[in-house]
Amino acid sequence: MGETGAKANPCREIVEPFINLVKAPRALWGINLSYLLEGLTYFGILSLLAMFFNDLGLDDIAAGRMVGVLTAGITLAMLILGGTVDWIGVRKSLLIALSAMLVGRILLTVAPQIGHPGLWASAHLTAMAGILVIVIGYGIYQPACYAAVKQFTTPKTAAMGYAMLYALMNLGGFLPGLISPPVRKAYGITGVYWVYVGLTAVGIGVVYFILSKKTIKKTLAIVKASEEKIEEAKNEPGLESTREKIRYYLKNFPIKDARFMFFIFILIPVQTLFAHNWLTLPMYFARAFTGTVSNNFEFFVNLNPILIFILAPMVAALTAEKDTYKMMIIGTTVMASPTFILALGPRMEFVIAYIIIMTIGEAMWQPRFLQWVAEIAPKNMTGIYMGIGQFPWFLTKIITSLYSGWFLMRFCPAGVPPEQTHTEQMWLIYGLIAIVSPLALLAAKGWMGKGLERKRD
Repeated sequence: MGETGAKANPCREIVEPFINLVKAPRALWGINLSYLLEGLTYFGILSLLAMFFNDLGLDDIAAGRMVGVLTAGITLAMLILGGTVDWIGVRKSLLIALSAMLVGRILLTVAPQIGHPGLWASAHLTAMAGILVIVIGYGIYQPACYAAVKQFTTPKTAAMGYAMLYALMNLGGFLPGLISPPVRKAYGITGVYWVYVGLTAVGIGVVYFILSKKTIKKTLAIVKASEEKIEEAKNEPGLESTREKIRYYLKNFPIKDARFMFFIFILIPVQTLFAHNWLTLPMYFARAFTGTVSNNFEFFVNLNPILIFILAPMVAALTAEKDTYKMMIIGTTVMASPTFILALGPRMEFVIAYIIIMTIGEAMWQPRFLQWVAEIAPKNMTGIYMGIGQFPWFLTKIITSLYSGWFLMRFCPAGVPPEQTHTEQMWLIYGLIAIVSPLALLAAKGWMGKGLERKRD
């Protein structure tokens, strides 16, 4: 859009994408509902997982590493299995993925009852087996969801489709803060985990009944009717044989693009803050605070997801025409900066300020990054591009899980009165790590040039 014509109405820019989304096909809403339930289940399990392994007899360092096995394993599985959706389709991929996660979450939940506690004891090994199956399922699930949004949206609804998918998962991530505390106090962590097993089964039903073959066929027909999509399809190759598919995959593999690889890897420092949401914040709230905050730490840990649910679509609507690279620099700067507020000490107003400012920064860059990766992918390669794009996230989870437990034991140990903790140093170091990303993006701006232009081939 140029400078001519009537001035844009900011309120209309915010409201109109939501109207377009409400009118979106049923298949897209099936994906959104599934993602909402999965966000609730995934983040609900994750926020308690380190404590779950503490209950199995593991110390903070070992428990942090087990959380890293789950989170990093998921990203590695996306790299390996992300292309599954490109070969067998969205519906089959989602049903297989959710079924695997159901089995894995049952194994994780029953581990304390059928095994003995301790590092490498039977309960630990059973829980790890459950995590392995969850990892396999989730490695297929998320790329399938983003591939589905790409298939089920038009150019007019795509930006809001990706933003809403990200926002709804975060809405699901907030709900454990309301569900988990009363269940945990009555039935323990395993009681909470049984609730999430049930919700995984509900998620399978959502995909099976709402995302039916008939619904998908009807939705694809609607999307195909879009003139933009038809014109786009004319420029994309049709692949018939398996040999042609393999040759096409190798020709278009994203690791050949140095700018793409720099862009995704330089985000590792700021992404460590995501990992601290489940590796550090639950124990930080439980140990460095007392009273309401300590007793209801799930609620405070999950304030970030509900804020993302509110902010991500609004920010997407207001910044849809903004340059992607500039948004990445600004967003990562805003996200990293408030970590230094926590370095002032464990006070509630500092924590709230950190969560709000960090979330605004996240809303500015994270959905745009995911959309960009999905949209530059050539036809039939969305899954593998999402997998490659998430590989640095795998490294982030591995790296952060290796040192987070040590920092907790040194600066915020269990069994120590809050006034005797030394969390200021911990957060100062974490802030210095996170700020590397925006500084490097800014320094590389000239070299990156047009490296982030959206293109199909």
